[in-house]
Amino acid sequence: MVFNELLKRVSKKCGQFILGTVRYGCIIHVVLEHLGDFVICSGPSMEPTLFTNDTILTEHVSPKLNNIKKGDIVVARSPTNPKQFICKRVTGVEGDKMCPGFISQVIVPRGHVWLEGDNRNNSSDSRNYGPVPVGLLRGRVLCIIWPFSHLALLTEHNKA
Repeated sequence: MVFNELLKRVSKKCGQFILGTVRYGCIIHVVLEHLGDFVICSGPSMEPTLFTNDTILTEHVSPKLNNIKKGDIVVARSPTNPKQFICKRVTGVEGDKMCPGFISQVIVPRGHVWLEGDNRNNSSDSRNYGPVPVGLLRGRVLCIIWPFSHLALLTEHNKA
């Protein structure tokens, strides 16, 4: 009798724990997938604005609303490796004329952006792979949150 009561209480507590975990797991998934998330940077292409191991906060609403502007720093799926994400600055939008080399000029087509790293001498970007479809944009960078010595808002539309 006492064992059955104990078993019922433990079962009830386990059920509440599982339901709570699922509930909060769903909320966290929605927030990270649709509103924003944290990204740890790697590579030198955005120096001196962003450094390897800087943690940035991104928001996912602007790309979905086509509210990306020249000067924004974005996280996007790599056009050359879909399993990899890149962090670059938007330097051209639809209709802009870009000069990736000495010979040709490229007009950014509708539904695309031109992405470049701030460290132009050490960046693989649109100068290598051309305009990037806006559908590959994952989020717009809002700020650096870690390390605290690099804490900065990155929402201004001018190059740092």
